[in-house]
Amino acid sequence: MHTIIGAGGAIGKPLAREIGKLSSSIRLVGRQPQAVNANDELYPLDASHFAGLDAAIAGSEVVYVVIGFTYTTKVWQQTWPPFMKSVIEACEKYGSKLVFFDNVYSYAASAIPHMTEGSPLAPPSRKGQVRLQLHQMIMEAVEKGRLQALIARAADFYGPDNKASALQLMVAENLIKGKKAQAFGDVDRIHSYTYTPDAAWGTAALAQQSDTWNQVWHLPTSAQILTNRQWIEKVAAALNKEPRVQTIPLWMLKLLGWFIPIMREFPEMMYQYNQDYFFDSSKFTQRFGNRVTDPDTGIAAMTAQLMETQTR
Repeated sequence: MHTIIGAGGAIGKPLAREIGKLSSSIRLVGRQPQAVNANDELYPLDASHFAGLDAAIAGSEVVYVVIGFTYTTKVWQQTWPPFMKSVIEACEKYGSKLVFFDNVYSYAASAIPHMTEGSPLAPPSRKGQVRLQLHQMIMEAVEKGRLQALIARAADFYGPDNKASALQLMVAENLIKGKKAQAFGDVDRIHSYTYTPDAAWGTAALAQQSDTWNQVWHLPTSAQILTNRQWIEKVAAALNKEPRVQTIPLWMLKLLGWFIPIMREFPEMMYQYNQDYFFDSSKFTQRFGNRVTDPDTGIAAMTAQLMETQTR
Protein backbone atom coordinates (compact mmCIF):
# COMPACT_ATOMS: atom_id res chain seq x y z
CA MET A 1 0.00 0.00 0.00
CA HIS A 2 1.33 3.41 -1.06
CA THR A 3 -0.37 6.19 0.92
CA ILE A 4 -0.26 9.78 -0.34
CA ILE A 5 -1.11 12.45 2.24
CA GLY A 6 -2.05 15.60 0.37
CA ALA A 7 -3.29 13.69 -2.65
CA GLY A 8 -5.24 16.56 -4.17
CA GLY A 9 -2.36 18.98 -4.58
CA ALA A 10 0.04 19.93 -7.36
CA ILE A 11 2.36 17.02 -6.54
CA GLY A 12 -0.16 14.54 -5.15
CA LYS A 13 -2.06 14.00 -8.40
CA PRO A 14 0.94 13.41 -10.72
CA LEU A 15 2.58 11.32 -7.99
CA ALA A 16 -0.49 9.07 -7.87
CA ARG A 17 -0.25 8.65 -11.65
CA GLU A 18 3.41 7.66 -11.40
CA ILE A 19 2.85 5.20 -8.56
CA GLY A 20 -0.14 3.81 -10.46
CA LYS A 21 2.29 2.59 -13.12
CA LEU A 22 4.00 0.48 -10.47
CA SER A 23 1.28 -0.58 -8.03
CA SER A 24 -2.49 -0.99 -7.85
CA SER A 25 -2.55 -0.45 -4.08
CA ILE A 26 -2.75 3.31 -3.56
CA ARG A 27 -4.53 5.20 -0.78
CA LEU A 28 -5.28 8.87 -1.44
CA VAL A 29 -5.63 10.93 1.74
CA GLY A 30 -7.09 14.42 1.56
CA ARG A 31 -10.09 16.53 2.41
CA GLN A 32 -11.91 15.54 -0.77
CA PRO A 33 -9.71 12.97 -2.53
CA GLN A 34 -10.51 12.10 -6.13
CA ALA A 35 -9.40 8.91 -7.84
CA VAL A 36 -6.47 9.21 -10.25
CA ASN A 37 -6.18 5.47 -11.01
CA ALA A 38 -8.99 2.95 -11.36
CA ASN A 39 -8.34 1.13 -8.06
CA ASP A 40 -7.38 4.05 -5.83
CA GLU A 41 -8.66 3.87 -2.26
CA LEU A 42 -10.10 7.25 -1.22
CA TYR A 43 -9.56 8.26 2.40
CA PRO A 44 -11.19 11.61 3.29
CA LEU A 45 -9.32 13.33 6.12
CA ASP A 46 -8.45 16.84 7.19
CA ALA A 47 -4.78 16.20 7.95
CA SER A 48 -4.74 18.93 10.58
CA HIS A 49 -6.84 16.50 12.67
CA PHE A 50 -3.75 14.64 13.80
CA ALA A 51 -5.58 11.84 15.59
CA GLY A 52 -6.88 10.55 12.26
CA LEU A 53 -3.42 10.07 10.76
CA ASP A 54 -2.77 6.78 12.55
CA ALA A 55 -5.68 5.01 10.83
CA ALA A 56 -4.85 6.67 7.50
CA ILE A 57 -1.31 5.26 7.61
CA ALA A 58 -2.16 1.80 8.98
CA GLY A 59 -1.08 -0.95 6.57
CA SER A 60 1.09 1.32 4.43
CA GLU A 61 4.42 0.18 3.03
CA VAL A 62 5.34 3.72 1.97
CA VAL A 63 3.80 7.02 3.11
CA TYR A 64 4.33 10.11 0.94
CA VAL A 65 3.81 13.48 2.64
CA VAL A 66 3.17 15.98 -0.13
CA ILE A 67 0.67 18.16 1.70
CA GLY A 68 0.80 21.94 1.89
CA PHE A 69 -0.73 23.85 4.79
CA THR A 70 -1.94 27.45 4.59
CA TYR A 71 1.00 29.70 3.74
CA THR A 72 1.29 31.68 6.97
CA THR A 73 4.00 31.49 9.60
CA LYS A 74 1.44 31.09 12.39
CA VAL A 75 -0.26 28.12 10.73
CA TRP A 76 3.07 26.49 9.89
CA GLN A 77 4.37 26.86 13.46
CA GLN A 78 1.15 25.49 14.97
CA THR A 79 0.43 22.72 12.46
CA TRP A 80 3.56 21.29 10.85
CA PRO A 81 5.46 19.98 13.94
CA PRO A 82 2.52 18.13 15.57
CA PHE A 83 1.44 16.83 12.16
CA MET A 84 4.91 15.44 11.45
CA LYS A 85 5.16 13.99 14.96
CA SER A 86 1.91 12.08 14.36
CA VAL A 87 3.08 10.86 10.94
CA ILE A 88 6.44 9.66 12.26
CA GLU A 89 4.82 7.86 15.20
CA ALA A 90 2.35 6.10 12.91
CA CYS A 91 5.11 5.11 10.48
CA GLU A 92 7.14 3.69 13.36
CA LYS A 93 4.10 1.82 14.66
CA TYR A 94 3.26 0.17 11.33
CA GLY A 95 6.78 -0.17 9.92
CA SER A 96 6.00 2.23 7.05
CA LYS A 97 8.71 4.05 5.13
CA LEU A 98 8.33 7.84 4.96
CA VAL A 99 8.92 10.09 1.96
CA PHE A 100 8.74 13.80 2.78
CA PHE A 101 8.38 16.22 -0.14
CA ASP A 102 10.21 19.35 0.99
CA ASN A 103 11.26 22.77 -0.29
CA VAL A 104 14.53 24.72 0.06
CA TYR A 105 13.54 26.96 2.97
CA SER A 106 15.82 25.23 5.48
CA TYR A 107 18.99 26.16 3.58
CA ALA A 108 21.18 29.07 4.64
CA ALA A 109 20.80 32.27 2.61
CA SER A 110 24.42 31.87 1.49
CA ALA A 111 23.54 28.50 -0.10
CA ILE A 112 20.80 29.77 -2.41
CA PRO A 113 23.08 30.65 -5.36
CA HIS A 114 24.03 26.96 -5.67
CA MET A 115 22.03 24.54 -3.56
CA THR A 116 23.07 20.91 -3.14
CA GLU A 117 21.98 18.21 -0.69
CA GLY A 118 25.03 19.12 1.40
CA SER A 119 24.25 22.83 1.67
CA PRO A 120 24.27 24.23 5.22
CA LEU A 121 20.96 24.22 7.09
CA ALA A 122 20.67 27.67 8.67
CA PRO A 123 17.37 29.22 7.57
CA PRO A 124 17.05 33.00 7.92
CA SER A 125 13.22 32.94 7.88
CA ARG A 126 10.66 31.79 10.42
CA LYS A 127 9.07 29.48 7.85
CA GLY A 128 12.50 28.04 7.13
CA GLN A 129 12.99 27.35 10.83
CA VAL A 130 9.79 25.28 10.78
CA ARG A 131 11.08 23.30 7.78
CA LEU A 132 14.39 22.72 9.57
CA GLN A 133 12.51 21.40 12.59
CA LEU A 134 10.73 18.87 10.35
CA HIS A 135 14.06 17.81 8.81
CA GLN A 136 15.51 17.29 12.27
CA MET A 137 12.49 15.33 13.50
CA ILE A 138 12.72 12.90 10.57
CA MET A 139 16.49 12.47 10.71
CA GLU A 140 16.50 11.99 14.48
CA ALA A 141 14.06 9.09 14.09
CA VAL A 142 16.25 7.70 11.28
CA GLU A 143 19.44 7.99 13.32
CA LYS A 144 17.81 6.18 16.26
CA GLY A 145 16.82 3.33 13.96
CA ARG A 146 13.11 3.86 14.42
CA LEU A 147 12.30 4.94 10.87
CA GLN A 148 13.32 4.55 7.25
CA ALA A 149 12.80 7.82 5.45
CA LEU A 150 14.00 10.11 2.70
CA ILE A 151 13.56 13.82 2.12
CA ALA A 152 12.92 14.80 -1.50
CA ARG A 153 13.40 18.51 -2.15
CA ALA A 154 12.25 20.61 -5.08
CA ALA A 155 12.90 24.17 -6.15
CA ASP A 156 10.01 26.55 -6.81
CA PHE A 157 7.89 24.53 -9.18
CA TYR A 158 5.67 24.93 -12.22
CA GLY A 159 3.63 22.72 -14.51
CA PRO A 160 0.08 21.73 -15.51
CA ASP A 161 -2.64 21.90 -12.83
CA ASN A 162 -0.45 23.96 -10.54
CA LYS A 163 -2.35 27.01 -9.40
CA ALA A 164 0.21 27.81 -6.70
CA SER A 165 3.05 28.29 -9.19
CA ALA A 166 4.33 31.86 -9.49
CA LEU A 167 4.95 31.24 -13.20
CA GLN A 168 1.26 30.48 -13.65
CA LEU A 169 -0.37 32.76 -11.09
CA MET A 170 1.81 35.87 -11.45
CA VAL A 171 3.06 35.47 -15.01
CA ALA A 172 0.90 33.38 -17.35
CA GLU A 173 -2.49 34.32 -15.93
CA ASN A 174 -1.62 38.02 -15.89
CA LEU A 175 -0.34 37.95 -19.47
CA ILE A 176 -3.49 36.17 -20.65
CA LYS A 177 -5.54 38.97 -19.06
CA GLY A 178 -3.47 41.61 -20.85
CA LYS A 179 -1.69 42.65 -17.66
CA LYS A 180 2.02 42.79 -16.91
CA ALA A 181 3.72 39.70 -15.55
CA GLN A 182 4.68 40.18 -11.91
CA ALA A 183 7.85 38.97 -10.24
CA PHE A 184 9.49 39.31 -6.85
CA GLY A 185 12.90 40.90 -6.40
CA ASP A 186 15.53 41.11 -9.11
CA VAL A 187 14.20 39.50 -12.31
CA ASP A 188 17.68 39.40 -13.82
CA ARG A 189 18.93 36.90 -11.25
CA ILE A 190 19.17 33.19 -12.08
CA HIS A 191 16.21 31.15 -10.83
CA SER A 192 15.63 27.40 -11.05
CA TYR A 193 12.15 25.90 -11.35
CA THR A 194 11.23 22.22 -10.95
CA TYR A 195 8.66 20.81 -13.38
CA THR A 196 5.94 19.09 -11.32
CA PRO A 197 5.66 15.91 -13.47
CA ASP A 198 9.44 15.50 -13.10
CA ALA A 199 9.15 15.99 -9.34
CA ALA A 200 6.40 13.37 -9.15
CA TRP A 201 8.33 10.86 -11.27
CA GLY A 202 11.47 11.47 -9.22
CA THR A 203 9.66 11.02 -5.90
CA ALA A 204 8.16 7.72 -7.06
CA ALA A 205 11.52 6.55 -8.44
CA LEU A 206 13.31 7.25 -5.15
CA ALA A 207 10.74 5.23 -3.19
CA GLN A 208 11.27 2.12 -5.34
CA GLN A 209 14.98 1.69 -4.58
CA SER A 210 16.80 0.11 -1.68
CA ASP A 211 19.79 2.49 -1.64
CA THR A 212 17.98 5.85 -1.59
CA TRP A 213 16.70 5.87 1.98
CA ASN A 214 17.80 7.82 5.04
CA GLN A 215 19.17 10.77 3.06
CA VAL A 216 18.21 13.96 1.26
CA TRP A 217 17.65 14.09 -2.51
CA HIS A 218 17.12 16.99 -4.87
CA LEU A 219 14.43 16.09 -7.36
CA PRO A 220 15.25 16.34 -11.10
CA THR A 221 15.42 19.98 -12.17
CA SER A 222 16.74 21.54 -15.35
CA ALA A 223 20.35 22.66 -15.10
CA GLN A 224 19.78 25.25 -17.82
CA ILE A 225 20.83 28.68 -16.54
CA LEU A 226 17.89 31.07 -16.88
CA THR A 227 17.04 34.32 -15.14
CA ASN A 228 13.51 35.00 -13.96
CA ARG A 229 13.17 37.46 -16.83
CA GLN A 230 14.08 34.73 -19.31
CA TRP A 231 11.48 32.40 -17.78
CA ILE A 232 8.90 35.16 -18.17
CA GLU A 233 9.95 35.70 -21.79
CA LYS A 234 9.49 32.00 -22.50
CA VAL A 235 6.01 32.02 -20.96
CA ALA A 236 5.11 35.13 -22.96
CA ALA A 237 6.37 33.56 -26.19
CA ALA A 238 4.29 30.42 -25.57
CA LEU A 239 1.22 32.64 -25.12
CA ASN A 240 2.14 34.94 -28.02
CA LYS A 241 2.17 37.90 -25.63
CA GLU A 242 4.56 40.78 -25.06
CA PRO A 243 6.79 40.02 -22.05
CA ARG A 244 5.98 43.11 -20.01
CA VAL A 245 7.12 42.80 -16.39
CA GLN A 246 6.28 44.56 -13.15
CA THR A 247 8.75 43.82 -10.37
CA ILE A 248 7.58 43.79 -6.76
CA PRO A 249 10.34 45.13 -4.50
CA LEU A 250 10.47 44.63 -0.74
CA TRP A 251 9.02 48.04 0.12
CA MET A 252 6.00 47.38 -2.08
CA LEU A 253 5.41 43.97 -0.48
CA LYS A 254 5.41 45.57 2.96
CA LEU A 255 2.97 48.24 1.78
CA LEU A 256 0.66 45.67 0.19
CA GLY A 257 0.76 43.70 3.42
CA TRP A 258 -1.28 46.42 5.12
CA PHE A 259 -4.17 45.69 2.75
CA ILE A 260 -3.62 42.08 1.59
CA PRO A 261 -2.78 39.81 4.55
CA ILE A 262 -1.07 37.06 2.48
CA MET A 263 1.47 39.60 1.25
CA ARG A 264 2.80 39.89 4.80
CA GLU A 265 4.16 36.37 4.40
CA PHE A 266 6.60 37.14 1.57
CA PRO A 267 9.09 39.79 2.79
CA GLU A 268 11.07 37.28 4.86
CA MET A 269 11.53 35.15 1.72
CA MET A 270 12.86 37.94 -0.50
CA TYR A 271 16.46 36.80 0.05
CA GLN A 272 15.65 34.02 -2.43
CA TYR A 273 14.72 36.49 -5.17
CA ASN A 274 17.39 39.16 -4.76
CA GLN A 275 20.26 36.79 -5.52
CA ASP A 276 20.89 33.89 -7.87
CA TYR A 277 18.87 30.76 -7.00
CA PHE A 278 20.28 27.60 -8.57
CA PHE A 279 19.03 24.16 -7.57
CA ASP A 280 21.55 21.40 -8.32
CA SER A 281 19.97 17.97 -8.87
CA SER A 282 23.09 16.28 -10.27
CA LYS A 283 23.05 13.67 -7.48
CA PHE A 284 19.68 12.47 -8.75
CA THR A 285 20.60 12.51 -12.45
CA GLN A 286 23.84 10.63 -11.76
CA ARG A 287 21.80 7.90 -10.03
CA PHE A 288 18.78 7.76 -12.36
CA GLY A 289 19.92 9.37 -15.61
CA ASN A 290 19.13 12.75 -17.09
CA ARG A 291 15.39 12.56 -17.69
CA VAL A 292 14.66 16.20 -16.98
CA THR A 293 12.05 18.11 -18.98
CA ASP A 294 13.56 21.13 -20.72
CA PRO A 295 11.95 24.49 -19.84
CA ASP A 296 10.43 25.13 -23.28
CA THR A 297 8.61 21.79 -23.20
CA GLY A 298 7.44 22.30 -19.63
CA ILE A 299 6.19 25.82 -20.30
CA ALA A 300 4.38 24.64 -23.44
CA ALA A 301 2.53 22.02 -21.38
CA MET A 302 1.70 24.51 -18.61
CA THR A 303 0.40 27.21 -20.94
CA ALA A 304 -1.54 24.76 -23.13
CA GLN A 305 -3.36 23.37 -20.11
CA LEU A 306 -4.02 26.88 -18.79
CA MET A 307 -5.40 28.10 -22.14
CA GLU A 308 -7.64 25.04 -22.34
CA THR A 309 -8.98 25.82 -18.88
CA GLN A 310 -9.54 29.48 -19.78
CA THR A 311 -11.63 28.58 -22.84
CA ARG A 312 -13.98 26.16 -21.06
